[in-house]
Amino acid sequence: MSLIKSISGIRGTIGGKPGEGLSPMDVVKFTSAYATFIKQNSKNKRIKIVIGRDARISGNMMNNLVIGTLQGMGADIVDIGLSTTPTVEIAVTDEKADGGIILTASHNPKQWNALKLLNERGEFLSEKDGADVLEIAEKENFIYADVNSLGKVTLNDTYFKKHIDKILALPYIDVAAISAAKFKIVIDCVNSTGGIIIPQLLEALGVEKVVKLYCDPTGEFPHNPEPLPENLRDIAKTVKKENASLGIVVDPDVDRLALVCEDGEMFGEEYTLVACADYVLSKRTPAQKAEGINGNTVSNLSSTRALRDVTEKRGGSYSASAVGEVNVVKMMKETKAIIGGEGNGGVILPELHYGRDAMVGIALFLSHLAKYGKSCSMLRSTFPDYHISKNKIELTNEIDVDRILIDIKEKYKKQPVNTVDGVKIEFDKEWVHLRKSNTEPIIRIYSESESETTADNLAKKIMADIRDCIKKQQVTT
Repeated sequence: MSLIKSISGIRGTIGGKPGEGLSPMDVVKFTSAYATFIKQNSKNKRIKIVIGRDARISGNMMNNLVIGTLQGMGADIVDIGLSTTPTVEIAVTDEKADGGIILTASHNPKQWNALKLLNERGEFLSEKDGADVLEIAEKENFIYADVNSLGKVTLNDTYFKKHIDKILALPYIDVAAISAAKFKIVIDCVNSTGGIIIPQLLEALGVEKVVKLYCDPTGEFPHNPEPLPENLRDIAKTVKKENASLGIVVDPDVDRLALVCEDGEMFGEEYTLVACADYVLSKRTPAQKAEGINGNTVSNLSSTRALRDVTEKRGGSYSASAVGEVNVVKMMKETKAIIGGEGNGGVILPELHYGRDAMVGIALFLSHLAKYGKSCSMLRSTFPDYHISKNKIELTNEIDVDRILIDIKEKYKKQPVNTVDGVKIEFDKEWVHLRKSNTEPIIRIYSESESETTADNLAKKIMADIRDCIKKQQVTT
């Protein structure tokens, strides 16, 4: 059993002893801590929290526990039911709520669930705020309401439509062009809530034909739910068999988007954001420029250089943040970015909200593809072609990981080096990024090049350097 307590939320496997898995007692404790934190930081005498969940088997149990606990804390609840992470984020601001909780373990298998915690802006808690919640939970420093002050529950099932309506109202979305393209699209929603909202969105966008794979929200994931190429064999085959225009894949909470070209080949999760950003940047109007809406973009340090290339080609500036959605959003606000996200298929469009949103990614991409007027694979070929190699080195607890990162930085001090999050070294258009795990003695090594072989060799070279650093440590200790 696993229980991971982090600033971004509480994630664990269902069952087991309290403190070892995500037991009912753990759900109550951390929900109580979150409600206490919100009370301490809200100007309202009575707080309001929005709740939504993906279709996991444990979702209904978790929902009951969380709602009951919030009532016990004297908080009012808006329960939007089966939902998505971006939909809950939108609902928090629409409801003028003090916060929100999304019950989802994102791309983790079905035995996992989690409490994802939002602030009053519908954004994930900052590092400091998350640490405050963990401290409250550790001290069990919460007080429950008396019988006359218990929270009230309001059910609201209108937010899928509201979410879709907000997307359709964006200036970038061209329903007429999408309808005229007569797309045939295969979708894989891993039997979670995407199976409800994605068909509704595609119908609203004017897509002519939708072929559904795994769209029953049972929580029984038919394959590993992370939208990586090795997990998408079924949809790749179906896209070719159906002579479809493309395939669309989302994870269980619908904040990540992967695309499959008409030939069954992967568009590339790194390129979801690249394609959407290229389209949005191309639509920036003189009026937007006059209003100070620039062409800046942001992704994290481990994301493809292709976003920088398309941004600079469109006259904008690119910035790289530390890994993590909170960090991306923070830098997007600082640089007034028009679009940003992460290379895992996460698209963030501030005009809608500051959160990864597969729904808006779908609408942007289909508008782009419809206006392009050619195949999905041909659109992919218009972007710079980079390859990312992902590796890791497992270390013993005796190894000083921070010392290794310092040594690598020193070794490559003549190259451009970024130490915002680990160590990233640039070699012209190639780069390597080293990050240590916060939970185990591991260094993750990401490298990118225009050649897959070169990316792999670059990673191998850095991994050899790390092993040399380890040997030196062992000699001196």
